[in-house]
Amino acid sequence: MKRYFTKIIWGTILVLLIVGTTQAQDITINGLVTDAQDKTTIPAVSIIVKGTTTGTQTDANGRYAIKAPANSTLVFTFVGYQTKEVPVNNQTTLNISLSATAQQLEQVVVVGYGTQRKIDVTGSVTTIKGTEISKQASTNPVSALQGKVAGVSVTNTGTPGSSPQIRIRGLGTIYGNQAPLYVVDGVWYSDINFLNPNDIETISILKDASAQSIYGIRAANGVVLISTRRGQIAAPTTINYDAYVGFQKVTNQVDMANATEFATLINELYTTNNQPPLFANPSSLGEGTNWYKQILQNAFVTTHNISINGGGEKSNYNVSLGYLDQDGIVKTNNFKRYTARVTNDIQVFKDLKIGYNVTGVGSKSRDIPLSIFHQLYTAAPSIPVFNADGSYGDPFDQNLGNAANYNPQVTIDFFNQRSQSYRATGNVFAELKFADHFTFRTSFGAEFGQDEARTYSPIYEATNVQRSSTSKLDLKRVETRNWIIENTLTYQNTFLDNHMITALIGQSAQSNKSYSINASADNVPFNSDADLYLRLGDEASRFVNDQGSLIKFASYFARINYAFKNKYLLNTSFRIDGASQFFGNETWGYFPSIGAGWVVTEEDFMKDQTFFNSLKIRGSWGKVGNASVPINPTQALIAQTADLAAIFNDVLYTGASENTLVPPSIVWEKGIGTNIGFEATFLDNKLSVEGDYYNRKTSQAIFALPILGSLGTVDNQILGNQADIQNRGAELSIGWTSVREGGLTYRISGNIGYNTNKVLDVVSGNTPIYAGSTGVTNGYLATRTITGEPIGQFFGYRTIGIFQNAEDISNSPTQSDAAPGGFKYQDTNNDGTINSLDKVVLGNPNPKFTYGINTSFEYKNFDLAIDFQGVAGVDVYNSNLAYRFGNENYTKDFYDNRWHGEGTSNTYPSANIGSSANSTPNSFYVSSGSYFRVRNFQVGYNIPTGLLERWKIKKIRVYVNAQNAINLFSYKGFSPEVGPVPVDPAEKITTAVSNTTLNGGMDANVYPLYATYNFGINVTF
Repeated sequence: MKRYFTKIIWGTILVLLIVGTTQAQDITINGLVTDAQDKTTIPAVSIIVKGTTTGTQTDANGRYAIKAPANSTLVFTFVGYQTKEVPVNNQTTLNISLSATAQQLEQVVVVGYGTQRKIDVTGSVTTIKGTEISKQASTNPVSALQGKVAGVSVTNTGTPGSSPQIRIRGLGTIYGNQAPLYVVDGVWYSDINFLNPNDIETISILKDASAQSIYGIRAANGVVLISTRRGQIAAPTTINYDAYVGFQKVTNQVDMANATEFATLINELYTTNNQPPLFANPSSLGEGTNWYKQILQNAFVTTHNISINGGGEKSNYNVSLGYLDQDGIVKTNNFKRYTARVTNDIQVFKDLKIGYNVTGVGSKSRDIPLSIFHQLYTAAPSIPVFNADGSYGDPFDQNLGNAANYNPQVTIDFFNQRSQSYRATGNVFAELKFADHFTFRTSFGAEFGQDEARTYSPIYEATNVQRSSTSKLDLKRVETRNWIIENTLTYQNTFLDNHMITALIGQSAQSNKSYSINASADNVPFNSDADLYLRLGDEASRFVNDQGSLIKFASYFARINYAFKNKYLLNTSFRIDGASQFFGNETWGYFPSIGAGWVVTEEDFMKDQTFFNSLKIRGSWGKVGNASVPINPTQALIAQTADLAAIFNDVLYTGASENTLVPPSIVWEKGIGTNIGFEATFLDNKLSVEGDYYNRKTSQAIFALPILGSLGTVDNQILGNQADIQNRGAELSIGWTSVREGGLTYRISGNIGYNTNKVLDVVSGNTPIYAGSTGVTNGYLATRTITGEPIGQFFGYRTIGIFQNAEDISNSPTQSDAAPGGFKYQDTNNDGTINSLDKVVLGNPNPKFTYGINTSFEYKNFDLAIDFQGVAGVDVYNSNLAYRFGNENYTKDFYDNRWHGEGTSNTYPSANIGSSANSTPNSFYVSSGSYFRVRNFQVGYNIPTGLLERWKIKKIRVYVNAQNAINLFSYKGFSPEVGPVPVDPAEKITTAVSNTTLNGGMDANVYPLYATYNFGINVTF
C-alpha cells in the first residue's frame, strides 16, 4: 500500500511539473496596434509582460512581436492613450486597439515648471515632437522648426556650427539679446547649439506673455522648453542607431560677369570717368576665372547617433552618443561635433524619485575669413588663380588698383584659424510626493563651457598687396560658469467632482559668470599647429587683455490653475525677479499674468450638436522682461592716447578723452502682451484648427540714439531706455489626419503667422534714427527708424528711370552729380530739386507673413514626408551691387541689362554704380524678400519584420532626403533669407552684443544658400 501511495505522489508531482513547465513555456505573440477610433496604426507603443522587465515596442507600421508565457498578461501603453492590459491565454496573435483619452484637448503639454492638460492651457503654447526634429537633416534643432510653428520665424546663417536666428512674434528688442530663453530639462540657456537633435523628446514654444511670465526677466523674446529623451521604467533595453551621409550643394548661385564682360564694364567705367580704357582687347580674355567654382565645393556631411535606453522595476536610463562631421561650402571649412548624454531616473520608493542628466559636448572648427564671400562676388575674373610659373595671379599685374586687389585663393591659403568649444551641462533633481496632493521638487543645474579661437598670420608674399613681413599669433578664450537652483512645491487636487486645482510656488537662484582673455604676439615662428606659443614671439609685442562679468539672480514665483467641470478655466501667475546688474528701484521686477478659458463643448446646450468635437475659447494678459542687456552700460569709458597731449610748465602730459556718453541708469526692457485664441476639432477629431490674435508692447526698449560728433565721443551715440515698440498679429494653424482604405495614412497641417512691427514712441520724438551702413559706401545710411513706423525701414530715393543724355538731365528736376547713365530720382515734393526731402520709405525688412505646410504619408512599408515653408511681405536691400570702390566685378545680370549708351536701358545704371551718386540708397537696391521653398522631402522604407527576425533586429528603416532643394524667389542675390551679419568665431567669443538690428535685411556678405541631399538609416535592436 505504501509503495502504491508513493507512486501516486511521485506521479502527481511529475504531472504538475510537466503542466507547470508547459504553462511557463514562452510562446511568440504577434499583432497590430491601432487607434480605436480612426483605425490608424500606432508606432512606438510600449508592450510589457506584466510583472517582468520583458518588453518591446511596435514598429513604424504598428506591428510587434514578443515572447511571453502562454498564461501571462501584456500591458500596452502610449502617451495620449489609455493603458490596456490583455491576457495572452495561449493566443499567438493579438491585435489591439487603444482608445485615446476623452478628446484631443486631454493631451499633456509641457509648460513652465511642469505639464498641463491641453484643455487647461489658457495661453498660446505649441508643441513639436522630437521625431519631427530628428527626421530633418538639420544640425541645430532650432533650424528644424522652420515652417513648423505659426508666428515663429527662423533664419539660417549657413555657417557650419552656427546657430540660426529665431524670432517669436516679431522683433521686440533692438540692442539687447534677441534670442528666446531656452530651458532644457529645467536648466536655462541662451543657445542650444550644444544639443543633439536626436536627444530631443519634445519642444514646446511659449508664445504669449501669459505662458511666458513664469520665467520673468528672461522671457521677453519668448521661451523654448525642451524635454530630452529618457528611458521607461520596466522596459527592455533598446538600442537605436541613426545615421546619414550626404552632401551640401549651393543653389540659386549668382552668375558673375566673365573676364571679357568684366573688362568691357571696366573700360566703360573708365570712359565715364574720363579715363582711357584699361583693357586694350577685352575679348582676348575669354571666360577667365570663375572664382565661385574655384573656392566653393559640394560639402560632405555625415552624422552618427547611437542610444541605449530601458529600465528596471524602479529605474530607467538613456545613454546616447553623437558625432557630426560637416564641411562648409568653402573648401577649407570644416566643423566636427561630439556629443554624449546620460539620463537616469530612480524611484527610490513609492513617493520619492531622483534623477540626473549630464551632457558633454566638444566641437572643433577650421574657420574661414568672413570676407571671402564678398571677395568671391567682386574678385576680377581676368586674374588667373595661378600664373604659368606657379605664382599666384596678381591684380596688380593688370593695374586694377587697390579696390579689388585680392586673389581669393591667397585669402584662403594663408588664413589659419581654428576654433573649438567644450561644454558640460546637466542637472540633478529629487521629487517627493506627500500628503496625497503635494509634490516637492528640487533641482540643481549647471553649465561649464570654454570657447577658444587661435588665429595665426604667417610671413608670406603672394601678391603685391597680399603679403606680410611679420607673423602674428592671436589667442582668445571665454570661460562660462553658470548654475541654477530651483525649488517648487505643487498642490494638485480634485474635490466635489467638479473642481480641479493645481497650485505652484517656487524659488530660484542663478549665477551667470563669464571670463574672457585675448592675447597676441608678433614674430611667432611656425613649425606646426602644435607649436604655436605666445612666449616664442617678440617680448615687446606681447599683449594681454581680459575682462569678465558676474550676474546673479534671485526669483520667487507662484501659479494657480483652476478648472470647474472641465469647462471654466482660470490660470494666474506671479514672479518676482532681482538681478545684480541693475540697481536702485529697478533691482527687482514684478511680472504678473492671468488667463481664462471656456470649453464651450462641455456646456449642456452643445451636447446634441455634431459639428464640433471640441471647442475652447481662451484669453490672456501678462508681463515679462528682458534682462539680456549690456553689462555696465552706465559706466563712462575714458581713453588716453598719444594724440591727446598738452604742455604745462614745459612738461608734456598725456590727455584723456571720454569715449562714451552714458545715461544715469539702464533698466530691463518690459513686455506687456494680450492674447485671444480658440482651439477646435471637427469630423471625429480628424480636423483641428487653432487661431490666435495678439498685441505685444515692449516698453523702455534700449536704443542707441545718435549724438553730435562735436561732443567728442568715439561712437557718437548714447545708450538708454528710449523707445516703445509694438508687435501685433494673428496666427492660424490647421491640421488633418485621416485613414483611407488599403492602409494609406496621411497627415496634412498648415500654419500662417501675420505680424506688424511699429515703433510707438522714441525719446528723440519725431527725429529719425538713421542706420543701415552694411555694404553702403560714401557714408550713406539706408535705414530709418521713426515713431509710427517699423524698426529699420529702408529709406532713400525712388528711381523713375535712367538719364539718357544731357537734354534729359536739363529737362529734369535739379539733381546733383546727374550724368548720363545715372539714376533719375522722383521729385516727391515737387519743388524742382532732388534733395533729402524727396526720400521715401523703400521697404520693410520685418516679414509680415511666415507660413509652412507639412505633410506625411504612410502606405504599408513606405513613408513620405514633404514640408513647405515660406516668407512674404518682406524686403531685402542688395548692398552687394554698389559695395564698390573701384574695379570690382559685376553680376551677369547687371552686364546684360546695364546702361551703356543712349536708349540701352531705363532701369539699370551705367558701370559707374559704385563710389558715385548712383550708390545713394534708392529703390533699385530694394527687392522683395519673399520666398517659397520645399523645406524637406523624405522618402523612407521599412524592411519587413519577417526578414529581420533571424538577426534579432526590431526595425530597419532606410530613407533619402533633400532639404532646401527647390527655392522660388525673385530676389537676384543668393538668398532672400538674410540673417544677421556673420561674426568671426574669434571675435564672437569676446565681443558683446552689438546693435545690428537696424542693419537687418541688408545683404552684403551673405553665406550662399545650399541644399542638402543625404541617405540615412534607422536601426532598432
